[in-house]
Amino acid sequence: QVQLVESGGGLVQPGGSLRLSCAASGSLFSALSLGWYGQAPGKQRELVAFITTVGSTNYADSVKGRFTISRDNAKNTVYLQINSLEPEDTAVYYCNDAYALRFRARWGQGTQVTVSS
Repeated sequence: QVQLVESGGGLVQPGGSLRLSCAASGSLFSALSLGWYGQAPGKQRELVAFITTVGSTNYADSVKGRFTISRDNAKNTVYLQINSLEPEDTAVYYCNDAYALRFRARWGQGTQVTVSS
């Protein structure tokens, strides 16, 4: 029932930064734990960060210390601040319910992050 649209990706050099945004529509945004997922070429989609309804966060080990997830319930938006980008971060990034991989969720187009020199 919540529609999500990702934006903010792009081509950056290693060590650079990006801020991804996920704009949501629907009335249940504040009641959801939300995650950012990354799907690198040839790999399965994986959860890299999530934020609960009360603002608690968790990160995959590979991004810990570099990625920061946040949410603004008043704007129905979740963000992913990515610092110290590495080539291994290259992926299409999606936002969705933090439990989306546990059921057949609908996925949007995502936003492409490419890290290359």
